[in-house]
Parts: sequence; structure tokens; C-alpha cells
Amino acid sequence: MKQLLFTITLCLFLIQTDASAQWFGKKKKQKEKNKTEKPKGDFKEYKEIIKGDVKSDEGLFTTHQIDDKLYYEIPFNKLEEDLLLVSRIVKLPDNFGGGYINAGSKVNEQVVRWYKRDKNIDLKVISFQNVSDEDSPIYKSVEANNFFPILYSCKIEAINPDSTAYLVDVSSLFTDEVSAINAMPDRLRKSYKVKRLDKSRSYIASAKSFPENIEVQHLMTYDAGDPPGRDQAGTISMLLNQSMILLPEDKMQPRLADDRVGWFTIQKYDYNSEKLKSDDYELIRRWRLVPKDIEAYKRGELVEPVKPIVYYLDPATPEKWRPYFKQGIEDWNVAFEEAGFKNAIIAKDPPTKEEDPEFSPEDVRYSVVRYVATTTRNAVGPSVSDPRTGEIIESDIIWYHNHLRSYRNRYMIEAGAQKESARTLETPEAEIGEMMRMVIAHEVGHALGLPHNMKASSAYPTDSLRSASFTQEYGLTPSIMDYARVNYVAQPEDEGVRLIRMMGPYDKYSVNWGYRYIPEAKSKEDEKPILDDWILEKAGNPWYEFGSGYGVADPRANRESLGDDHVKASEYGLANLKKVVPNLVEWTSQKGQDYSELAEVYRELGYMWWGYNRHVIANIGGIYETRKTADQEGVVYEHVPASIQREALAFLNEHAFTNHEWLLNKGILQRIEDAGAIERVKSLQVRAMKSLLDEDRILRMVENESLNGSEAYTVLEMLEDLRKGIFSELYKGQAVDAYRRNLQRTFVELAASQIAKLDAEEKRNNEVIISDIIPLMRAELEQLKSDITSSRYRTSDKMSRIHWNDLLARIENSFSE
Repeated sequence: MKQLLFTITLCLFLIQTDASAQWFGKKKKQKEKNKTEKPKGDFKEYKEIIKGDVKSDEGLFTTHQIDDKLYYEIPFNKLEEDLLLVSRIVKLPDNFGGGYINAGSKVNEQVVRWYKRDKNIDLKVISFQNVSDEDSPIYKSVEANNFFPILYSCKIEAINPDSTAYLVDVSSLFTDEVSAINAMPDRLRKSYKVKRLDKSRSYIASAKSFPENIEVQHLMTYDAGDPPGRDQAGTISMLLNQSMILLPEDKMQPRLADDRVGWFTIQKYDYNSEKLKSDDYELIRRWRLVPKDIEAYKRGELVEPVKPIVYYLDPATPEKWRPYFKQGIEDWNVAFEEAGFKNAIIAKDPPTKEEDPEFSPEDVRYSVVRYVATTTRNAVGPSVSDPRTGEIIESDIIWYHNHLRSYRNRYMIEAGAQKESARTLETPEAEIGEMMRMVIAHEVGHALGLPHNMKASSAYPTDSLRSASFTQEYGLTPSIMDYARVNYVAQPEDEGVRLIRMMGPYDKYSVNWGYRYIPEAKSKEDEKPILDDWILEKAGNPWYEFGSGYGVADPRANRESLGDDHVKASEYGLANLKKVVPNLVEWTSQKGQDYSELAEVYRELGYMWWGYNRHVIANIGGIYETRKTADQEGVVYEHVPASIQREALAFLNEHAFTNHEWLLNKGILQRIEDAGAIERVKSLQVRAMKSLLDEDRILRMVENESLNGSEAYTVLEMLEDLRKGIFSELYKGQAVDAYRRNLQRTFVELAASQIAKLDAEEKRNNEVIISDIIPLMRAELEQLKSDITSSRYRTSDKMSRIHWNDLLARIENSFSE
């Protein structure tokens, strides 16, 4: 999953809501004073300002548009109230930000409060990261070290007729360049050579006030030397939407996060902790779901929530795809039923003007699945949450139109060997619709608070993915939040096997853990023992384990992989690819069209071939991570068994570092290019080899040997196995073809570059590198030099002898530099 979202460091989304601790900066006495104090000061008469052709709208604040001016009436009782300010893009130039910033993209979200200061009103950004009991001595220090910055300031112009609100001119908040809410980050400003904001072509387009939010749209125009897309005016214009939402006074009870169950979180630090440090912990981000009938809920009956989660479809969504989008949204009701709720999430068509004249996808009262007409091939599921409690307030799922192309291609490549209907560029509507449905379900999962669970794909036995009964009941992985899109393990003879991912048991488990209402718990601390018990009930079952796949060396958390045996799964995947390649010309050819579709699908097939190798490589020097708390038996980290690592290296020698005649299909290559096949295969093999010889991987293997001795798969053993595989022609006295010569040169270059890189770091930092990597790489090149010297004349092939002599020279040169 993954959109360009940028934030300012001033905005942090954290909260403490216990009775024992106040979130920093919210003094109840001051708030009450602001509600009751009488306005003072010499201001203009209200009627002198609000007159003539005025567009007024009553709501959270009454707004007035007069010509190019925008006024707010800020009620006295809304001063120092928590408001969430969400900035979104409504319209923008083609290909802005490389295509990953689109209509509906969120620019920023931050909590703000309006404060009165003499004759001014200040808008401050509020942080909930650091908290302390207001009555404790340390509160003064927390207050002094967390001073709230002023985002915007304006003068009080007048007081409204019934003396309940200050009238302020907020025009410049939307027409000047306020960095916290604009959509032109520094990197794009530099890339597009932006000179300035042109105020003559920037203006407020509309302002609407609703009971709990204000929506302002404003157009920003920048002078740019190198604007994106096909712009001919030398400018970049964007229409932005600013939502100011009143956060609920009745705050949702937060739920403590636990990294054994995957959730998006917000972090906080409590300085009133009795521990000898600040108490840092995280709260999960989730929607507020409360059963209508708590007694029935307690009895175990399925109960509707007081306020269900509602998603509207974008009016721009093509009619034929709407049923699949709705299914993808409402698929989550199965998981919510596990948590005791029925009809917890509802999908609706966009209302007509007659049904709801105020409906707008930019209005935060509506969560929308947006359909974006761009060439971007992606989908995302962001959300907006209350930083005090983690309550999700609204979200917009974004589907980019050309993501259809991604799934069309993938289906042909990974399912073409098994299913006849996948062997076309015109994927049948029911099948592409099912894929779209599952993409939407995946993105809704993010919007419900669930991150990627890349570990889920390793939970099922690989051969179970060839079983029709198993896959139809349990899907391809226990979680739809993994990146397991198409069942490439299934073989042509496996009839009835499910080929497209679906929701699984982990999804039901995680939703139950995060959303089940616990009536007896009066605080987040009360909930913790219950939540811990739910985790321990599933402990040891890989179906219910979580692993993000980011920042760890656990091969079980591979992206795009399937099954618990990566070698076997990749062998199945490669067997299918070898059946697909000879048919690609036929499957992609269209009368009167060129071979661009063939070239695209063929390139993507090569990347999938690399992916199958990547899944296997991850096992070498890999470390299993099983998240546990101190009260659970066993360790958290374990090195991958030596037998699995040896099997992985043997797979690579057989399938990655060989001559790929099946991939270098003459019938394809002669239709899509005049040259480049050798270089393309080399680049994929180099990628695999670089990954295998990665410095961090080698260091993990060295550490494994020091910890586990003879039980470890050592670096020396791995390098010897790799060398004998890559240079097998040398040891067998055989001729070396062009593809293998490329690969062998690459091995020498990579080993030499590791030495050169670390030597350079040593000299630059004036320190001795004590890592084993330099001596290992030197020893490997020395051994190879000796082997080439003694065996290079065993072949009569002249080109091979030239090649061996060249390698000797390269090795000598690497030692002399």
C-alpha cells in the first residue's frame, strides 16, 4: 500500500483520557471563563461590516462571504474548543506529484483551538503527545516544554448582534501561503521551480457551515518555471478544501494497543507515571461502535451499533463497478459479527441532489470511496482520527482507475496457466470485479484501523493452496491485509481452487480484538487483562500472528508471497510462468494494434519471476520474529534453520543464476525490441545477487554462527555453495554462454565493491572496520582466482577462455586498488 502525505512536526496525535490525568493545555477553569466573560474593547459596528451582497451560512460558526472576504463569527463558547483541521486537495493538475497525489488526497490534519488575545484571535496548533495531571508539580514543566505554536492570527473586527461571538476576517488564512495547510511541499516546489504564490489568481471559492464542521474551498495559483503535465500557462493551480471539525466533547474510551495484534496507533507519553521514566504507550485507531441494546449484546446476540460506519460511492464511479465496490465494503460485516455487531458497516450509492443537496465528497461528514481518473495504478485507504482517543471520524478510500490494468496483467500472468478466462486482455467482468472487490475490502481494512499483515501469507501449508475445499473456505492467507493477490501456487490440474484472495480468520480475530464492546470495563486499563486473554487464546497458532513486513528480516513476512514453504511455492509459481510465456503473444495480440501490451505484460512477468526469487532469498540469513510479552514462554527471535537456508541457496543456483531460455522467448523478443534481452535478464539476476550478498544479511549469518555454532548455515558455506553454482562451468570444464558470463562478472564486481566500499568508509571515518565482510570477500576472490588459474584451460571454447582471463584481471585489479 502504499500516496504522498505530508505533515508538520508541530502536529502530534496523542491523548490521555483517564480521570487521573488531564491532556496538556486544556484548563477547565479557563474554558468556563471564556464561555461567560463579556466582550471588551473598541470594535467596529457589526452592521458596518456585514452588509450588501452577503452570502451567509449558519452552523458551527456563522460564515459570511462578501466579495473576496470571508468572515467567521467565532462563538465565545467555542474558544479553546478542540477542532480538527483537515486539508485535502479537490482539484489539481494532471500528473501532479508523479500521479500519487490526486483529488481527495489528504495534505494534513492537526488539532487547533481559537484563543482570544486582547483584540486578536489566535489559531494555535495543539499537541496531545505529552500529558500530565494538572494538579501535579510536573505539570508546570510539561506546560513550559510544550508551548503551542500560533498557526494564524487575526484582529477582532466586531461583536455579533446578540453579543455571543467575535467577528473576524479569516480571508488571509486561505489566500496567503500558510505552510501548515497548503499542498505545495518543498520538494515539489523545487521540482516545479515554483517562484511564488500569485495572489491575483488565488481566491476563496466557497464556504459552508454545518452543525459540527466548516468546509472552505480555496484556489491557490503558483507561478512555476517547470509545471507538471501539459500546462501551458506557466502556473500550477489547485483547489483545496479545509475542513474544521468540532471534536466530540463526549470522548470515546480509548483502547491500548498491543503489537501482537496489528493496528494503526497514536502514541503518548504520561509524565505522571510511577515508573522511573515517562510512561509511553499507544492507542489503537478505530471507529466508535456502541451496541444499541447493551443487554442483548451481553447475552451474545448480534446487535446493531448506535451509529454504523457508512461509506458512499463517489458519483464518478462507473455503474458496472458499483456492486463490487459495495460488496468490498460490506464484506467486513462478517468480521464485525465476530465482534457482536450486525450491519456495522454500510455501503450506499451517492445521494442525488434532491436527496441531499449538501452532499460533497470533501465534506468530512461523509466517508467516500473515491474513483480517480488517472493513470496511477494503486488504491489507498486513509482515515482521519481524533488524536485524543484514536476515534476514526471519517475516511476516504481512493481507487485509481488504472489499477484495473494491474490486476488484468497479474491475473493473466499468475492464473493464465490454470484458468482459460485469464488468458485475455479483456478479463471477464465477474472476475475483474471480484478482484476489485477484494482491493476495496483491503483498503477499507486500512480505513478501519488495520495495517498490512505481511506475515499472514506464511501461515497456511503451501500444498493447502492447491486444495479447492481449503481455499474456498479459508482463502489464500488468513488476512486480506496481506499482499497475496492471486494464487500462483495452484497448478493447472487443481480444479476448483480459489485464485483470488479473500477475507480470512485473522481479519475476524483482529476486528473482534479491536472493536468488541466491553461493557464491564470502565477504562482502557480495565480492558487490558481481557484483551491479553484473547491474544493468549490464539498464541502459537500462525493463523493469528501479526508481522508488518517492515524493518525486520523475517522471511515469513514477505510481500506477495504465499505458503509456509517459499522454495516449494516459488517452484510452483515458476512452473506456471513457464507455461504462460509461450502463449503471451497469442493472449495479448489485438487486430490492428501494436505489441505494447505484450511488452508490458512480459516486463511485469519478469518482475514476478524476481519476486519468487526474492521470497526464497529472504530465508538466507533470515530471522523468525514471533511477537511475545514477557509472560509468554519462548524467545522472540530465532534464526531460520540451516536446512531451509541450504535449500534456498540450492533453489537460487538452479532457478535464479542460470540461463533462462524459457524467459528469453524468441517469439516475444522479436516483437517488442531490437536488443536488450541479455541486459534485462542480467539486471534481474544482479538484483538477486546483490540482495543475497547484502551486508546486513552477511552480518546476521556471522552472528548466527557465533550463537549457534555447527547448527548454523555459515557465511563460508553459503559463499562456497554460491560460487560453485555460479561458476559451475569452470569446475565442470564447460563452455560459458553470454548470459552466464554476465552473471559471473557481476559476482566478481559485487565482491570487489563490498571490499572497496568498506575500505572507503574506513579511510573516511579514520577507523578500523572490524566486520568479517572484508576478509570474507577477499578470501572468496582469492579462492576464485586460484580455481580459475588451475581450471581455465579445461574447456576448448575460446570465448570462455577469454572470459576466465578477464575475470583474473578483474580480481587482480580489485586487490591493487
